[in-house]
Amino acid sequence: MTLVWKLLRRHICIPQFAGFAFANLFGMAIVLLGYQFYRDVLPVFTSPDSFMKSNYVILSKKIGAGSTLSGRTNSFTGAEIDNLANQEFVGKIGRFTSTEYRVDAKMGINGQPLIDSELFFESVPDGFVDTSSEAWKYEAGSREVPIILPRTYINMYNFGFAQSHSLPKISEGLVGMIDFHIFIHGNGRSDNFNGRVIGFSNRLNTILVPQSFMDWSNSVYAPGRSSQPTRLIVEMTNPGDENIAKYLDSRGIEVDDDKLQAEKTTYFLRMMVSVVMIVGGVISVLSFYILMLSIYLLVQKNTTKLENLMLIGYSPLRVAVPYVVLTLCLNVLVLVVALVAVSLVRNVYMDVIITLFPQMAAGSLLPSVGLGLLLFALVSLANLFAIHRKMMRIWYRKDE
Repeated sequence: MTLVWKLLRRHICIPQFAGFAFANLFGMAIVLLGYQFYRDVLPVFTSPDSFMKSNYVILSKKIGAGSTLSGRTNSFTGAEIDNLANQEFVGKIGRFTSTEYRVDAKMGINGQPLIDSELFFESVPDGFVDTSSEAWKYEAGSREVPIILPRTYINMYNFGFAQSHSLPKISEGLVGMIDFHIFIHGNGRSDNFNGRVIGFSNRLNTILVPQSFMDWSNSVYAPGRSSQPTRLIVEMTNPGDENIAKYLDSRGIEVDDDKLQAEKTTYFLRMMVSVVMIVGGVISVLSFYILMLSIYLLVQKNTTKLENLMLIGYSPLRVAVPYVVLTLCLNVLVLVVALVAVSLVRNVYMDVIITLFPQMAAGSLLPSVGLGLLLFALVSLANLFAIHRKMMRIWYRKDE
């Protein structure tokens, strides 16, 4: 063994092995980082909404230029709702109900004012809100109103105000830090209420209150006033039915949430990550050939001496051990450095993701570790096979 190591050290070309290590490191880092980024970012687009089931969609009418002048509105008539309810792909339908009175609201977080403006509330039947009945309960006359906020409100605070003022960021578990004061004016009355925020929704772009509060408040502050719904929430029994798109298009109805957009974004994310990983894989394959070329050059320079070692009793496996150890050490070094690089880059982009989506779990580095170990095993086995094959050629040649 000592003799083989001495022969090996005499002919090692450091620039060749450094080139292999750098190329392999670059390729593996690209592959691992692309895969890890995909796993970390995917939940942003695919995680279910906290308060709406995945087969619920929000529908509204398309309003083109000049529609107001022509008398067209974006409201749904009773006949249109009944027609939609009779479709095979529709399970149940709920109407969005809006406030018929004036609402002023002030929202603050941890004592810092965030919103002071005139707003409006909407409600849907309680059966469409996926939360406990106790949390989503309102008794007539109570001064506390459960509220679900659009997540864009909190993203605005977390990524803008909180970051610039070094304030704590808000997640699902910290909704108690939100102060929401409601001032209602209507029917000659003005009253104050406290909003109790129970969470945030990704798919709703409105402030949602319980249907019981909406019915009671409209009857008290705007008696006798009502309007047709401009949006519907619909349960699709078979979201993949091709007849859904045909029916909606033929009646000028569009899906009024970002679910379809999220699916498109997810598709492009997969495509981009695939391209990046393919590039990294090509670089890794090229680095493999660089290593094999370096090993073959070493063996070629020592061919005569290796034959002599085998003639005096050294087996091909024993002669190959130093080359195997050298290859494995280089591969381990590349794997460790690549994982460290991925970890450092991941810390940077995860800070941004957690800031924008504090409700999202941070995940772990295990996907990259698992893929890295798999690549290490594949490359190492290919290296060992090539070295063994070269040694066996020398072994058979010595017997000629």
